[in-house]
Amino acid sequence: MGIVEDIDQFERSLKELIIKYEQYFLGLEKREPLKLLEEVERLSRRYTAAAVSNTMLLFRYNSLKSRLVSYRQYWNRINRLIEEGRYSRDRFKMERNRPSGPGAAPMAAESEVEQVFREYSEACRLCNVPTAKITKEAISASLEKHRAAIKDKYQCRDLEFRVLVEDGKPKIKARPK
Repeated sequence: MGIVEDIDQFERSLKELIIKYEQYFLGLEKREPLKLLEEVERLSRRYTAAAVSNTMLLFRYNSLKSRLVSYRQYWNRINRLIEEGRYSRDRFKMERNRPSGPGAAPMAAESEVEQVFREYSEACRLCNVPTAKITKEAISASLEKHRAAIKDKYQCRDLEFRVLVEDGKPKIKARPK
């Protein structure tokens, strides 16, 4: 293949990769398109060391490379937000599936404790922190104790608890809603 065909293939593959990542972020694709990403990165490195004499082709090639770099930063940021549980599309799905009505509040509070417990246990396991002393009751008591203090401090009605890993240690963070 020549330079023109390679650049056309690079452009087509990059467009396909962008579509696959959007499908992945929407939940239509179950896995991140890593094989296609590797192929596109290989195509982006193909003419890095070669001298392309046609300025139009060189411009197209450099434009595609810079677009790939921009999208890579965007995809990395979205993946990080998904891992932290702060990605808005995922939050929309969670809110959509949350029960509503007069009897839903106690059940939502219980599911919040279960969710925090599950996320905290998983974070401890990933950080190689012992989980033998962690129980749902202990997490629930801790959340209730901190809930009252934080509500008083920030004058808010409700809180949202998240599990984050900071300095290799899992932590539960509260945020006013």
